[in-house]
Amino acid sequence: MQILETEGPGETYEIGRKMGLKAAPGDVFALNGDLGTGKTVFAQGFAEGLGVREYVNSPTFTILSVYETGRIPLYHFDVCRIEDPEEMFEVGFDEYINGRGVCLIEWADIIEEILPEARVSVTIAKDLARGNDYRRITVEDGRS
Repeated sequence: MQILETEGPGETYEIGRKMGLKAAPGDVFALNGDLGTGKTVFAQGFAEGLGVREYVNSPTFTILSVYETGRIPLYHFDVCRIEDPEEMFEVGFDEYINGRGVCLIEWADIIEEILPEARVSVTIAKDLARGNDYRRITVEDGRS
């Protein structure tokens, strides 16, 4: 487990970018954190690290956005509106999880039971005692 601390959105973005640079086909990144912690900022940096040229936003209403302009495809999920993890299979989740790209899943704890064990879990947390922009990012790499 690795714990990283950031003092602003730019630093959170940079951590995402560095993780995107190292991401490989088949990787799954499970992203968790309360509303407003910076999950989308992290995702935008991650996409830049993959070389994605389009604007990246949370696919809250569509559940999935696919970006194919980077060095490998990015399958960006936002599952905050999912009520039952089985709903994920209606959008082809199993095909994406076993696909040729990398999956980045916001609110991943909602679908914990269907996530592969071999994944990178990223949890972003605020600590208002440390300031409004402080974030504690916990990274657990379960791929090995």
